[in-house]
Amino acid sequence: MTTVWNWYVIALILFNLLGITWLLWWTAKRRPGDPKPEDTSHYWDGDITEFNKPMPRWWINGFYIAIVFAFAYLFWFGGWGTYDGFGKWSSKAEHDKEAALATQQLEKTFAPYKGQAIDVLAGNAKAVALGKSIFANNCATCHGSSAKGAVGYPNLTDTIWHWGSSPEQILHTVKDGREGVMPPWGTVLEGMGGPDAVDYVIAYVHQLGEKDGANRTDFAAAQGKKLYEGVCVACHGKEGKGDPKVGAPDLTDSYWLYGDSREALHETIAKGRHGVMPAWGTVLGDTRSRLVAAYVWSLSHSTKSGNLNAQ
Repeated sequence: MTTVWNWYVIALILFNLLGITWLLWWTAKRRPGDPKPEDTSHYWDGDITEFNKPMPRWWINGFYIAIVFAFAYLFWFGGWGTYDGFGKWSSKAEHDKEAALATQQLEKTFAPYKGQAIDVLAGNAKAVALGKSIFANNCATCHGSSAKGAVGYPNLTDTIWHWGSSPEQILHTVKDGREGVMPPWGTVLEGMGGPDAVDYVIAYVHQLGEKDGANRTDFAAAQGKKLYEGVCVACHGKEGKGDPKVGAPDLTDSYWLYGDSREALHETIAKGRHGVMPAWGTVLGDTRSRLVAAYVWSLSHSTKSGNLNAQ
């Protein structure tokens, strides 16, 4: 907070408290010439009279005590701009204290699973249940409560893993995050094969996923193959099987992270994609990262206890 805003807050507080004090004092006292409390001339139904009597002294004093308490509260807890207060209390310190206590309680809950392998945890029903709750609180925003993902967010319940599906690879993904970059190839491809170059590559990529694709002859796909082998093969491989080391997806299966329509593929190839999986290791810590990784791993791997919990 700047000095100007600091003094603005202090002035606003003083204006309100002193203003209330003055208003209370001004309205509570009687002045010479004021009519008696009974002389209001306000009558109803002949026997109902409105008086103008002042508030009882104990009531007025109660207001004054409340104002004094307000000043004491602000001085003790620090309500004057950036002033810390005599009590040195702060909401941040209170939060940190409660957070530390909650962390200690959580550590007791997670202690039995510390350092255990992902596939071992996936076979423990309680561990998978804990991992599922951690997933719901942190991962469901992107991957959905059912972990089936959405456009741009991978489905975690199938057997397709762009970065590998081993326990170690999944744990690495959770703790350290991933960053998948598909460069924009539109300009490069058009320079190599003309204005229809991207469409040619799309035709070839579509053919890669077909069972009889290798046996068909198609002009667009044939042109696309040449372009593919000149540009795309470095990451996706000659047969289009991808490379988990760099997160390059397999182009021969039926799964498409951003969609397999001509429009979606044109966007992907021409303009590129940039997908980021945040690193959760610093947020969750090692044990909770292992638990959520075990839950995710159990969704697509058969375990006696884990699968029962993952449903």
